[in-house]
Amino acid sequence: MNDELGYICGSCGEEIVIPLDPSQGHRQEFVEDCPVCCHPNVIQVEIEPGGHISVSSELE
Repeated sequence: MNDELGYICGSCGEEIVIPLDPSQGHRQEFVEDCPVCCHPNVIQVEIEPGGHISVSSELE
């Protein structure tokens, strides 16, 4: 399983790489400020039983 994942900031379009913490559960939602433009993004992570990880983001 990867220990990092990426999302695209909804404000500036930059790809942002963040650490993945599987100990926080199979479905995670949190707010991450973009390190480039400082706009907050709501990040949703889903870890499926086979290890497939999906991530989505939207502006807060």
